[in-house]
Amino acid sequence: MRCDVQRAPATPGGRHAASIAGRVRPRRACTGNRDTARVLAWNALFERESARYRDGEARLDDAVSGDERQRQLTRMGNAAWGAGLCLLMSSGATDSQSHSQWLTRAAARWRESYADAPPASWGRPIGVIKALVLAGDWPGAGEAAQWTLAEHAGEAESPIGRYAAALACSVLGDWEHARIHADAIRIRDDFPRDVGDALATIAAEDVVGYVEAIESVLESFEAREDYLEDVPVADTVLVLQALAATRDLAADLTSELLP
Repeated sequence: MRCDVQRAPATPGGRHAASIAGRVRPRRACTGNRDTARVLAWNALFERESARYRDGEARLDDAVSGDERQRQLTRMGNAAWGAGLCLLMSSGATDSQSHSQWLTRAAARWRESYADAPPASWGRPIGVIKALVLAGDWPGAGEAAQWTLAEHAGEAESPIGRYAAALACSVLGDWEHARIHADAIRIRDDFPRDVGDALATIAAEDVVGYVEAIESVLESFEAREDYLEDVPVADTVLVLQALAATRDLAADLTSELLP
């Protein structure tokens, strides 16, 4: 298996930009007042999430048992994830607090929780990989991907385990195995087919198929009412776009749920 970690190019679309043209959502113009209100709203959400994280941190020493501790670590990871997404959406990062720092915290807490988590808790490795990809820490994401595969995600019977394997292989640039795992989940009734389609088309460098799949994933986020930590961000779209950018496939998307 190849272990060289992918790097996202600076310009989404790359050599496929002409193929994508005419298939994307038009960009919506925003007024200055609307932008200001948006930033204020995200900043308020960030304050809530960062406070939740600090509260969990203060309670962590009291969570002595394995199960109680892993649950508290998971809640902290969720809060750090929410805080990181808020900063990403608001562009409100400072020298002392950036979305990357909070997303790295989320990855660390989720990974720390994994040891005492119930068997087949594949959501933890998935969260770790996604957080590090969005933090821009590709070497860290590569190490997390190798760890995920070492935990035998690729041999899991559950679709969520195979999803973890598909993400891990994509980060590592092992497109052959990424496509195998993606193909395994895209045909199942108990997993979002469009997410599997997006991963499979990234692996196959199928630009048209990818645009169709990622637009469907975005539409599913826009139609839902529930988000992790009640932070309305199309996080899976952001991760898939980052992976697609390593293949010069990223689509030009516009949504209130994207930065």
